[in-house]
Order: sequence, then C-alpha cells, then structure tokens
Amino acid sequence: MATHYFPDDQVHFTWDTGHEPVITIASGDTVVIQTRDVSDNQIGPDSDVSVIAGLNWDRVYPLAGPIAVEGAAPGDTLAVEILDIRTRGWGWTAILPELRLLSEDFPDPYLKIFDISAGDYARFGDEVAIPLTPFMGTMGVRPADASATPIMPPGRFGGNMDTRQLVAGTTLFLPVQVEGAMFSTGDAHGCQGDGEVCVTGLEAPMYAVMRFSLE
Repeated sequence: MATHYFPDDQVHFTWDTGHEPVITIASGDTVVIQTRDVSDNQIGPDSDVSVIAGLNWDRVYPLAGPIAVEGAAPGDTLAVEILDIRTRGWGWTAILPELRLLSEDFPDPYLKIFDISAGDYARFGDEVAIPLTPFMGTMGVRPADASATPIMPPGRFGGNMDTRQLVAGTTLFLPVQVEGAMFSTGDAHGCQGDGEVCVTGLEAPMYAVMRFSLE
C-alpha cells in the first residue's frame, strides 16, 4: 500500500468525462491532498470586501482530482477514510448579495478573514469562539455521463454535500459511477452549522490525508 501526494497545481471546476485522471492509485493506497479555498485563491488573507464584486464565478469550486482507483467499476463502492484533516492557517466567510437567507435585510456584501493558525477556534473578537471542526465540503466520484456539469447540486455520486460530520476519523462510502471511480474533493470548511443557509461556511484551504478502498 503506497502513499501518494496529489499535485496542488491540478484542479477542475466541473464534473466532466473529459477530465483525465491526475494520479492513479490502487485500492488501499493513501493520498495526501492540499486543497484551495472555494474561491480558487481569489480571496486571500489580506483581502477586503472589495474583492467580492470582482469574483470570477467560473473559478469557484476548484476540486483536486480526478484520482483514479485501479479496478473500480460501476457497482463497486469506494470507501474514503479521512485519516487527517486540518486547516492551513486562515479562512473566510462572507455575505454575498442575493445568494443567502435574509438577503433583503442584509443587502451589502461583507467579508471577514479569520486567523485560525492556532488550530482551535474561529474567533469573533474576544467574546465569541467557534470550535474548528474541519471537513471537506465536496467529496465525490465522477457522475456517469457528466458533461461540464456544475459542482452543485450533490447526488448519488456524492459531490457538494457540505456534511459537517465528515471529520477526521470518519469514512464516506460512495457508489462508483464510472470506470476508475474518478474521485475529486475540495470546498473545505474550518467549521459550519447544519448547512450553508447564508451560502458560505468558514471557507478555508485544507490539508487532508485520505485512504481509498474498493468494496
């Protein structure tokens, strides 16, 4: 069983049968992945709210992948064990006009950058501290017959599920849709409630270690 390091310069922004696998692994192998934040580095630790108006939405949801698993075929199940996951020191959350709950009450864009380098809490001043519980918002195998398919919504293949319980120590089981499974991941969060009613969680670049097994 081998350990692979996924190259951090390889991402894709849609589900598509034309995306060639970046790496190919065997069942039982482990992959170390460093993902970008959901804005694809358009927002950074030094950004201010002015960046919101200029976001290129074609670059949102950069996914690390595809990762092909040797021998995977439709009808198999891909077990993805999350061995380790941690933020890379910072994250952000925002109010995005017209893309959230209570849009009439909060019409203006807003951006907050968090220093989460201590690895324990996201802090709002001195009085509010939210525990970090990092997870990948998007984990999925390639959908059958995908053709420039948006990352949202999720489906039987997984995808943009935003399931905050998928932390280190858990396993995600995905029904394989295509030969090789073609797994991809990204859209990581430092923490999040039960869903993204205001569109963003604590969006953060992430370091993750995952082990893949065919069943």
